[in-house]
Amino acid sequence: MKRFIYTAAVAATCTLSCTKLKDTNYNAIIASQFNPSGDDLNSLVGSAYTNWRLLLLNWNGVHRAQENTADLVVTPARPNGWVDGGIYRRLHEHKWTADDDVVRPCWERTYAGITNCNRIIYQIESGGIPMTEGKENVLAELKVLRASYYYVLVDLYGNVPIVTDFNVPAGFLPQQSTRKQVYDFIVKEITDNISLLSTKNDQTTYARFNKWAAHTLLAKMYLNAQVFAGTAEWQKCIEQCDAVLNSGAGYVLEADQREVFKTENEGSKEIIFALPIDENYTTDWNAFDIHMQTLQPANQATYNLKSAPWGGICAIPQAISSYDPDDARLKANWIQGQQYTASGVPLVSNMGASNGKPLIFVNSVPGIDESDETNGFRLGKFEIAKGANVQLNNDWPLFRFADIKMMKAECLLRTGKADEAAVIVTEVRARNFRSNPGKATVTGAQLQGGSSYDYGLRNHLASTNEGGADIQYGRFLDELGWEFNQEARRRQDLIRFGVFTKKSWFSHSPNGDYRALFPIPRVEINKNGNLKQNTGYPQ
Repeated sequence: MKRFIYTAAVAATCTLSCTKLKDTNYNAIIASQFNPSGDDLNSLVGSAYTNWRLLLLNWNGVHRAQENTADLVVTPARPNGWVDGGIYRRLHEHKWTADDDVVRPCWERTYAGITNCNRIIYQIESGGIPMTEGKENVLAELKVLRASYYYVLVDLYGNVPIVTDFNVPAGFLPQQSTRKQVYDFIVKEITDNISLLSTKNDQTTYARFNKWAAHTLLAKMYLNAQVFAGTAEWQKCIEQCDAVLNSGAGYVLEADQREVFKTENEGSKEIIFALPIDENYTTDWNAFDIHMQTLQPANQATYNLKSAPWGGICAIPQAISSYDPDDARLKANWIQGQQYTASGVPLVSNMGASNGKPLIFVNSVPGIDESDETNGFRLGKFEIAKGANVQLNNDWPLFRFADIKMMKAECLLRTGKADEAAVIVTEVRARNFRSNPGKATVTGAQLQGGSSYDYGLRNHLASTNEGGADIQYGRFLDELGWEFNQEARRRQDLIRFGVFTKKSWFSHSPNGDYRALFPIPRVEINKNGNLKQNTGYPQ
C-alpha cells in the first residue's frame, strides 16, 4: 500500500463525510460532542483537497479542458467509437458551447471544492469545530487551498463569482466579479496567509499546501498575470520562484524524469504539491484512467491490466515530429511502435482496417473524424504498473520543481536575460540527453527564436503551412511542451504565448480570440441572473 501522509488516507480520496473516524459526520458537527485531535484535523483538512483530483482527472475535467483543446494530444474517432456526441471534436476545433460537457463539470467541480473549503472554514470560525491550537494555521491553509480552486476558475472562465461565505441566506445568488478582481482576490488570499503555512517538506505536509506550494501557486498567478489581469508581473514571478529555489526545503530535479511519474512516486524530491491517489481508496470510476483512455484493447496483455483499455486519445503527429530523436522524453512519455504482451509476444490489432495485422503505433493520424487502431503514439508519461486496475496508483504531481525552474527561466527570457534563462533550460534538458550531452545545451539566442512546431492543418481533408518561426520565444514554448506534455497545462501555455487562438494544427483552425476563455455554463446563467456570459458566446 502507498505511504500516505494524511493521518487518514481516505481523507484525500473520499467525500467530506467519508473518513476513518468512528461515528463522525463532518457535515453536522456538534461542538459539545467533538474535541478534535491532530489526526481528526488532518482528516478534516484533507477532505477539502478531494475536489482537486475530481476536477482534474474525472471524465471531461480540467485535464481534457487543458490538453484536448491544445496542440499536443487529440481524441479522434476510433473504430470502437470515441465520438460521444462530438465533444472531443468540438474541443479540438474550438467549437464548444455553453451546454457542453467539460464546460459544465469543470465549473461545478471547482465550486464544489470552494464550498468544501468554505464549509470547514465556517465550522472552525463559528466554533462548530473547536480548536485550541493551530487555528490560524489551519484557516490559512484552507484559504490558500480555496485560492487554488479560484486559480482554475480565473484561468478557464475569467469572470466568475467570488464566494467566501458558507452560511448564506436561502436563495442567495452571488455577484459576478471581473477577471481582474478574481486575480486580485487570489493573490491577496495567498499573500495574506502564506506566512502562516508550514515550512516543512516532509510526510506531514505532503499533498498539502505548505509555504513552498503556496509560493509556487503565486508564481503561476504572476506568470499568467498579463493574461489574467492585463499587466505583466515577470519580476514578481521570479521572486516567488526564488523563494522556493532558496528555501533549503530539499526540492531538486530528479536525475531521471520518470521518477516523478512512476507508480510509487510519493517519495520524489521533485514534487512540490501532489494529488494523492491510492487504488485501495480512490475507487470511483474514472478516478485516474488516462491509460484506459489511450491504450488499445489488446494492450491489456502488455500490462496484464484487470480490464481491457478503450482506445482513444493519442499524440498529435506534429507534436511528436518536433522532438529531437535523442530526447529521452520522446520514448519515456509516448508509447510507440510494435506492442507486445508482458512476456514479449508481438500483439496484433483486433479491430478496424488493421485487424489481424501487427499492433504498431505509428506517428500518423488521418483526422479528428477518422482514425484506425494503430494511428497515433499513446500517452505513457505516467508509469502503468503491471496488473493495474482502471485507476492508476500514481500520485499526480500538480506542482513540481522543474516548473519552478522553467517559470523563472521564462520570466528571465521575457525581461531581456536570455542567456541566464538558457542556463536554467539547459539544466532541465540535461537529464534527457545523457546519450548525447551536447544536445542538452541551449543558448539564449535559440530561446529567443521561433518554434520548431510545424503549425498548419494536417489531416486527410486539408494541409496548410504556417510554421512557428513567427512565435515570439517559440523555442521556449517548445521546451514547455517537451517537458510538461500530458500534465494538464498546455492550453494555458499556448494562450500565454499567443498561439492558442491564432495557429492551426492537425484538424484545428482558429475560431475566434474569445475562445481563450470557456463560456459560463448555460445552466449556471439560467440559475443566477447576476451572471453575464463571456464575450463572444451567445448570451
